[in-house]
Amino acid sequence: CPAPCECSEAAKTVKCVNRNLTAVPPNLPSYVRNLFITGNHLALLPAGAFPAQRLPDLSALNLSGNHLRAVEAGAFSALPALRQLDLSGNPLVSLSPQAFGEGGSPLEELALRGALRDPGVLLSVAAMLQSGALRNLSRLELADNGLLLLPSGMFTALLALRQLDLGNSSLVGLQNVSFQGLGQLQSLNLSDSSLGVLRNVTLAQLRSQPALRHVGLGRNTWVCNCTVEDLVAWLKESDQVEGKEALTCTYPDKMLGKALLKINGSDLNCSESIDLPSQLQTSYVFLGIVLALIGAIFLLVLYLNRKGIKKWMHNIRDACRDHMEGYHYRYEINADPRLTNLSSNSDV
Repeated sequence: CPAPCECSEAAKTVKCVNRNLTAVPPNLPSYVRNLFITGNHLALLPAGAFPAQRLPDLSALNLSGNHLRAVEAGAFSALPALRQLDLSGNPLVSLSPQAFGEGGSPLEELALRGALRDPGVLLSVAAMLQSGALRNLSRLELADNGLLLLPSGMFTALLALRQLDLGNSSLVGLQNVSFQGLGQLQSLNLSDSSLGVLRNVTLAQLRSQPALRHVGLGRNTWVCNCTVEDLVAWLKESDQVEGKEALTCTYPDKMLGKALLKINGSDLNCSESIDLPSQLQTSYVFLGIVLALIGAIFLLVLYLNRKGIKKWMHNIRDACRDHMEGYHYRYEINADPRLTNLSSNSDV
């Protein structure tokens, strides 16, 4: 057992917690199945961080809260039995899409809570998921990352995914997110975000998931205008949403606090006809008033500067007259052969 760690051969567990470690201990016992290296200062997890063929039974690895900033390619490639990995609470700046090697990984659970606040890391994780390297993943935790939008098609290759946690992520929309093909998905957490509406495309995908029974939508900023009708209809007909009775409107002010399940068509006034010709007529009148005002200002400027304009016109007239007289004088000289030599000499 490494000196800064606590080992239990009976429990197949090694704990290296809050020991100010800057690297993974090289002499870990080969019997370990559960390894906890948390609260340290690893900063970097290079390729071969875990000795090849030394940890054949390691299935659960917790590296949370280590101030980890970079995970290089091949960092986990020497762990053939790895099923659970926790990288939560690390300020990751770089995470290689090849961190699990070229051949993929048997990993089933991946926790990245609060570890993807850097946009570049999010794109790297999306590339890793889309590559199929984690095709066996059944649980993915991406909560507490302040995510606004997710990369397009981020989850399309996770065909074995059962649980997806996107809570507390500040999501403003799911336009790029596709749940198509995730036939095993059972739980989806979208609570504590900034969702204002769920579009028909997203709702259709959620309806089409045969195993999806737990959808969390609590504490979002629902906008209760005409765009919320499809969401309300889905909530009333579906039993997938947990605690749907507590979902309330945030905007507009007149709908603040109203339960989504109690909204009806008369509350939204979506059937009111809009008199487009009258709106256009009002716009034309306003445009005419603006143009008239601009014309009046232009005439006023001309009136106030009438003396200066008159002087300017006289100056232009005098300049044109002098110019034309010069042309006339040269024409007379060129026309009289007796003055040609005189003109040439005077030019010289």
